[in-house]
Amino acid sequence: MNDQFIRGVQIDWNKIDRNSYLQMIGAVRGIESLSFHKPITFFAGENGSGKSTLLEAIAIAYGFNPEGGTKNYSFSTYDSHSDLCEAMRIERGYRKAEWGYFFRAESFYNVATKEEEYGDPAHPSQKYHERSHGESFFLVAQKQFRPNGVYILDEPEAALSAQRQLAFLLEINECVKNGSQLFIATHSPILLAIPNAEILSFDGGYIHPCKYEETDSYQVTEMFINNRKRLLESLFT
Repeated sequence: MNDQFIRGVQIDWNKIDRNSYLQMIGAVRGIESLSFHKPITFFAGENGSGKSTLLEAIAIAYGFNPEGGTKNYSFSTYDSHSDLCEAMRIERGYRKAEWGYFFRAESFYNVATKEEEYGDPAHPSQKYHERSHGESFFLVAQKQFRPNGVYILDEPEAALSAQRQLAFLLEINECVKNGSQLFIATHSPILLAIPNAEILSFDGGYIHPCKYEETDSYQVTEMFINNRKRLLESLFT
């Protein structure tokens, strides 16, 4: 039985202009539906393959602010999201999420600024700007990851050291144990390694499930570590 909060998405391409750049993204173009069966879904693939575009559309269609934050955040610094969310319908499960958070590495500064503005005596600001970027995001995970929530994360490794990524795996695992669902777009071979997650690759011009060892993130990292000197010599000559 599929007991996820977001069971899937459906896209009506009749609502998207035929000249839209979305029609040019191979992995996304023409996708009418996707189903999600596991509490963790990774979007993996090369830059420009469409994973962040789809992730962002899911977040907005689900009710999050385009720049990130909880569903209580409502602001716009720069309107950069695509029209994909307008054509998307979320297939919701029978359970109702009790919390959620949308993290975008590229707009977290704006969210941190708004978080200070939204602060009050009952909900004091965490003062994210007074911490390093990595410390700020890790604190977001510690404060915002709650039981029975939906968490949508776009390239969280951009803010985290390798050691913090390992610690972040513990936060994800605890989140899942407590009934939450996560969608994560990432290039990190550390994050992708978490067991029992579904990995959807956007490489090759279509969205398809793949094994951890089949991802470019794993293969390139393994090749570099095992053949570093030879690879660098070849690269630089």
